[in-house]
Amino acid sequence: MNIQIFGKPKCFDTKKAERYFKERRIKYQLIDVAKFGMSKGEYQSVKNAVGGMEALIDEKSKEYAGQYIQYLGDKADIEERLLENPGMFKTPVVRSGKKATVGYQPEVWGEWIQ
Repeated sequence: MNIQIFGKPKCFDTKKAERYFKERRIKYQLIDVAKFGMSKGEYQSVKNAVGGMEALIDEKSKEYAGQYIQYLGDKADIEERLLENPGMFKTPVVRSGKKATVGYQPEVWGEWIQ
């Protein structure tokens, strides 16, 4: 099992996700999404798994407010801004292969483990 956690250092839910996998002795890779972002391939895989781009955008983030996303109509423009400003991602994004979740969802991760 190859778990990736895309999170932010000060995000409480990211820390809870880390603790969840540590307690179960499951190896994971933590990626600071605000600093390193997500590749286009990773983004497409996560987007398909969670049901679309809207689930990945944190509308309460400072970056979201600064980019005026709510005024953009074209989804391609929004996706481009999201990839250029990874601080807009909701965290944690937990990924295992083609499966992914957004936010703290231990019940789903438990199903992956079994």
